[in-house]
Amino acid sequence: MIEMLGFDFMQRAIPAAVLIGLAAPAVGTFMVQRRLALLGDGIGHVALTGVAIGFLTGTAPVLTAIIVAVLGAVAMELIRVRARTGGDVALALLFYGGIAGGVLLIGLAPGQSGSTLTAYLFGSVTSVDQTDVYLVAALAVLVVGVMLLFGRQLFVLCQDEEVARAHGLPVRFLSLLIAVTAALTVVIAMRVVGLLLVSALMVVPVVTAQQLTRSFRVTLVLAMAIGALSALAGLSTAFYVDVAPGAAIVLMALSGFIVAVAVGWALRGLRARRLAAPRPAAAPPPSATPRESVTR
Repeated sequence: MIEMLGFDFMQRAIPAAVLIGLAAPAVGTFMVQRRLALLGDGIGHVALTGVAIGFLTGTAPVLTAIIVAVLGAVAMELIRVRARTGGDVALALLFYGGIAGGVLLIGLAPGQSGSTLTAYLFGSVTSVDQTDVYLVAALAVLVVGVMLLFGRQLFVLCQDEEVARAHGLPVRFLSLLIAVTAALTVVIAMRVVGLLLVSALMVVPVVTAQQLTRSFRVTLVLAMAIGALSALAGLSTAFYVDVAPGAAIVLMALSGFIVAVAVGWALRGLRARRLAAPRPAAAPPPSATPRESVTR
């Protein structure tokens, strides 16, 4: 760990990765609860188009990616609601349109090559500069703050949309809020984890936490902790083994899921055995005294 901190790019990448590891599961908990686990993938494909627009126009790719990703997330929600289209179909439209537009436009951008595209698709810690760290920190605080501020309303929405509407909650606003915060999370994670892998960091820590707890609030906190640890462990592995950081982070998260499944299975088996164990018979009531017998 100390050796990693001796490199300037790792001093920037480590806090960025930990912040992403906290923010991604915070949004992912509500996505998984609402059965939109692949939302991050769809937004990631659309964000690639935003990156390509940035290179094509000579502007900051992160800024254009944020704009396009947010617009794509809003469009997906509107398609799902107004066009009477299922969420899976709306996601498919984002998948196809986003990746096709990104590949096409980045090919037209002057001076850009496949290596540039790969860096955004799978992450590159050497490309993280100090401005990126500040931007990641600001957006991560915003994302986590929004999730905590609207946590109760979002929980009701994710459980049952009709119940949320009956309670007078702004269902349309809350649905768009999840989509927009997911879009911001995807963009802030693309430099470290990559656009194609960030969805895994939004989902895997959540399902890992679900193996160990039944409480929604505990699942949220535990998923954020698992995400941060996975990001730190994956980044360390990428540094010492010289592999892609995004892939290492995701594999660390998947390893945690496998361990959690085994631990959860063992705990459930232990609980089942305790419940099935025969209980000692109750002691018989004390016999009546002679005086009590006479009285009766």
